[in-house]
Amino acid sequence: MDNEKKIGIESNINKNNWEKDTLEKVVMFNIRQQQSKHRWGIFFKIFSFILIIYIIFNMFYFSNNKIKIKHTALIDVKNIVQPDTYSSAERIIPALDKAFSSNNSVGVILRINSPGGTPVQASLIYDEIMRLKKIYPSKPLYAVVEEICTSGSYYIASAADKIYVNKSSIVGSIGVLMDNFGFTGLMNKLGIERRLLISGKNKGILDPFSPLDFKQKKYIEKILHDIHKQFIDSVCTGRGNRLKKSPDIFSGIFWTGSQAIELGLVDDYGTVFSVANNVLKQKRIVNYTETDNFSEKFFKKLGVSIGTGLGNVILGIKSNKIKLY
Repeated sequence: MDNEKKIGIESNINKNNWEKDTLEKVVMFNIRQQQSKHRWGIFFKIFSFILIIYIIFNMFYFSNNKIKIKHTALIDVKNIVQPDTYSSAERIIPALDKAFSSNNSVGVILRINSPGGTPVQASLIYDEIMRLKKIYPSKPLYAVVEEICTSGSYYIASAADKIYVNKSSIVGSIGVLMDNFGFTGLMNKLGIERRLLISGKNKGILDPFSPLDFKQKKYIEKILHDIHKQFIDSVCTGRGNRLKKSPDIFSGIFWTGSQAIELGLVDDYGTVFSVANNVLKQKRIVNYTETDNFSEKFFKKLGVSIGTGLGNVILGIKSNKIKLY
């Protein structure tokens, strides 16, 4: 009997110990959970604070009041000059305005690596450069070509006081083009009938699934010639008597940097650093190029722009864009 009591007591003790241990584990687990939540809460508060500071810094970094030392202003014109790109007029023009209006910029360098773009975007930037040069006559603007400066990007460069190149740079291509595809032959072979309903006899102009109309073709060519003349006039205004007389200059052909110097399309050999050091006499360089802020970079990485890209691809089959490249 005594043994039975002893066993019962030990059993109760073990049970109580197990309950106590379990309770302690549950309590400790909850405490650790609370501590973990507290730590994560502190982390996210610190992260949010840093993020806000970064965004504010990113927004006001290029304020004229922030740059209080003498410097050479640099602006990049890269890739295709068209809307919604790093080299759109929407981005380049504000950068030009800031660079010219800064009390501490001694001059502006356009660093160009672009095959061209749309005539409107190129013309907007060209006109803005010409306007700013009149407002700030003592502040020079130089174009420095690295890899390529053709068509629309040369349109922009021709507004510069001087253009510097590498001997192997590609320069020129002063011309205008519009391209699309015609599928009428393939449709006839496949027995596909095009049913295009329009109001206005020229509404379906350059439709890729309809035969090319001669009168419409001549009309488009007239538009292209008009834009080409605007391009030529702007280049002649910018380059003046530096241009050599040659029937090929405005033919749409392009040249190496060394050939372009001989034709007067550009002025000399040079880099961003040599122009800053030797021409502007200010080796300190501040890049005014407009870039995405943090939120824009973040959402682009998440792929928000995918829908727009797909839409452009789908609708692009009917897109007849006039291009300077």
